[in-house]
Amino acid sequence: MHRQHVSPEELDQETLTLRGEAAHHLLHVLRLREGAEVGAFDGEGRTRLYHVIAHDEGSLTLAAKQPIFRGADPAVRTVLFACIPKGERMDWMLEKATELGVSEIYPVVSARTVVRLDARQAEAKRARWQRIVEAAARQCGAVLVPEIHAPLPFSETVAPMRACTTLIVAALMTGAKPLKPVLDALDPLRRGQCWGWWCGPEGDFTPGELKTILDCGAIPVTLGPLILRVETAAIYGLANLGAVRNNLP
Repeated sequence: MHRQHVSPEELDQETLTLRGEAAHHLLHVLRLREGAEVGAFDGEGRTRLYHVIAHDEGSLTLAAKQPIFRGADPAVRTVLFACIPKGERMDWMLEKATELGVSEIYPVVSARTVVRLDARQAEAKRARWQRIVEAAARQCGAVLVPEIHAPLPFSETVAPMRACTTLIVAALMTGAKPLKPVLDALDPLRRGQCWGWWCGPEGDFTPGELKTILDCGAIPVTLGPLILRVETAAIYGLANLGAVRNNLP
């Protein structure tokens, strides 16, 4: 099934016309023509089946074949706090985080984060990252597109950290707990939860930043004897949380 991300307003329409990049991909890459089925999703949990009824060189018109379907809301939301890594590693992290079912992503600039962005660059990055997570959701069959925030300074993460019902931080510190017993204590069946996962920069958190995270109720965990890059630590944590959230053995 070919899938296309559309706005909630578009999904409400019995007939909708796709143009631009979406139409080009369906027309000239997948070569869809009249009668072909296209699954549409709005990124907020709703899906609908359409079929192609007309096309021209630059547009594709779809008609609804079924009513809108809305799946059950997830019992647990997962939120990723990650200091921005350099280069394409951020793109890779966002793609894989989406595939692992992350709900919300906070890209963070901490004291030791190498990447520095002005306001214009930050918004351009956020728009690019949004396209990446939308494409990843389309590819992996997700019905929810993660909310990705514009890059923000570490000092602005306190409120969203405190909003998490459980917050876990990968920490290079004495006294950090093994991850498994922390995960074993989670209850994936209790609805309305928000699990946060924190990954620091290449140079690790400053002592003050780590204290702030712990003061927000975070549980410090160790990921083993090796030091992982931020994108590896992010996926490590989200994969483990996803296994608990999905009640997998």
